[in-house]
Amino acid sequence: MKNQAASKNNKQPVALVTGANQGVGNEIAKALAANGYQVYVGSRNLSNGEKAAAEIGENATAIQLDVTQQQTINAAVARIEQEYGRLDLLVNNAGISHAGKPGRPMEEVLAEGRATTASLDEVRAVWETNVFGVIAVTQAALPLLRKSDAARIVNVSSGLGSLTWVSDPACWAREHFGVVYAASKTALNAVTLSFALELEKENIKVNATSPGFTATALNNFQGTDSLEVGSREPVRVALETDGPTGRFTGPDGPLPW
Repeated sequence: MKNQAASKNNKQPVALVTGANQGVGNEIAKALAANGYQVYVGSRNLSNGEKAAAEIGENATAIQLDVTQQQTINAAVARIEQEYGRLDLLVNNAGISHAGKPGRPMEEVLAEGRATTASLDEVRAVWETNVFGVIAVTQAALPLLRKSDAARIVNVSSGLGSLTWVSDPACWAREHFGVVYAASKTALNAVTLSFALELEKENIKVNATSPGFTATALNNFQGTDSLEVGSREPVRVALETDGPTGRFTGPDGPLPW
C-alpha cells in the first residue's frame, strides 16, 4: 500500500477504469497510463486484471471490481482512498451484451434481444451490469471524485442507445434495437444525463461516449473497427479536463440522445 499522506500530495492524476482487462477498457487504460495517469485496472477476475496491468506498465494497478457486487465496489473505492485519497477520473466501461454462453454469434444475440420474446432474466442480467452497475460505482466513487480539482466521469455507451437515431427510418441499425443490450444503453444515457445535471453545480463533468462498431468480445469480435479506432473517442473524452458536460459523442462527433 502507498503511504496515504504522501499520496495525497501526489499531483499525478488518478483514474479508475471498470472492465479494463480487455477490449476498449484496456485500450483506455493504456492511453491514460501513457498520458501520466495512475490507472486502476478494474477487473472481475483479479488475475486477468493483474496480467493486463503488468502489460501496461508501472502506471497501472489491478483492482478486483465486479460492478454487480457492492462489496467489491466498496472495497475498490476504499483502496483508492487509502492509496491516493482522491479520484480524478472514473470511466464506467464494464458492459455485457448478453447473459448467455461466451462466443455466441452476434446475430443470435440480437435475435434473442427482441422485445416480444426476450427473456426477462437476460434483460435483468444485462441491465444489472450496464445500468445499475454504473449507478452503483458512480455513487460509491463520488466522495473521492469530489476531492479532485478536475473530476470527470465517462460512461462508455453505444450509438444503439440513441432513440433519435434508431427511430429514423433511414437508420441502418433499426432492426438491431432490442430490450436487452440496446435499451440498456439508452437507459445508461439517461443515467449519464441525470448525473451530469445534478453534478454540474459541483463542476464534475459527466459524459457518454460511443466507441462505434468495434471488434470486441462484446460482439464476438464481429465489429468492423479496430480497438485502436474504437478507443479514440472514449480516450479523447476521458483526457479532456476542460471540456463540456452532459454530452453524448461517437467517432464522428456529437450523437443525439
